[in-house]
Amino acid sequence: MQRFVAPLFLALASGVFAAERGPALPDYPAQQVAPHTFVIHGPVGYPSPENQGFMNNPAFVITKAGVVVVDPGSSVQTGEMVLRQIRKQTKLPVVAVLNTHAHGDHWLGNHALREVWPQVPIYGHPNMIKAIEEGAGEEWVGRMDSSTRGATRGTVPMGPNHAVNHGDHYTVGDVTFRFHHPGPAHTNNDLMIEVASEQLLFLADNVNNRRIVRMDDGTFRGSVRAIDHALKIPVKVLVPGHGNTGDWGFVREYRDYLNALYRSVKRYYEEGQSDYEMKAAVAGDLARFRQWPGFEDELGKHISLAIQEIEAESF
Repeated sequence: MQRFVAPLFLALASGVFAAERGPALPDYPAQQVAPHTFVIHGPVGYPSPENQGFMNNPAFVITKAGVVVVDPGSSVQTGEMVLRQIRKQTKLPVVAVLNTHAHGDHWLGNHALREVWPQVPIYGHPNMIKAIEEGAGEEWVGRMDSSTRGATRGTVPMGPNHAVNHGDHYTVGDVTFRFHHPGPAHTNNDLMIEVASEQLLFLADNVNNRRIVRMDDGTFRGSVRAIDHALKIPVKVLVPGHGNTGDWGFVREYRDYLNALYRSVKRYYEEGQSDYEMKAAVAGDLARFRQWPGFEDELGKHISLAIQEIEAESF
């Protein structure tokens, strides 16, 4: 991975990527959710010119040895905003960055941290590193630039250079971070990050708080298994990939959505209905979730993806 990162720094130094940048992102407040942990809750929605691509929940944990940042956002501008919020809380340097998965709205902000601390280690799942090596970073840079009409311009993909797997742990100063990857869920490279001393778990996009997200790279049954694994972790503070930090209530509610959708689709599929034929009936079965942002946008795709998963399980 070092071979991948180094050319990017050389390109930055030579000015190849420095020609044009989108505007600075306005500040969003960092909310203290545990004794040493702060979360910047992003707007709930898709990347747009209005939110300038900021839509996830960047976070940082202040340890005695320095600051550990989790998912610094979708662009260099978001990463710079995260740094401004960190500076309001501490003068300690950023000593590590943890990325939860390969979707660029969570990690493209690495660029801003690497501009200040070029050697800061960035941790991610091996499958995330592989996806970025195969072009996921450039794909997400283009997607964010197009969706925001250039607001994220100037961002360079700088992915993890340290691989971590299920059960690995990493200690910084007085805080230990434990990584959980019970299997493919929202993607094949999701990491949930436990901070036992904070009684806290970063759920990534395996769980979102009353927000429906894309499942194009995921599995519904795998996501439920990941949530069942998370429910056994002895913590009290739950940080979703999108939406407000809370308790176990929203986690169980999100699992209810995944289970209800899969059961509903399977029922109508076994009756011989196609995805478009069953859509209205599935929507009716999921009426309790209809007000969640993303429901109308993602329902059709979720039905089609669930059918593919049901068919795969039948072989």
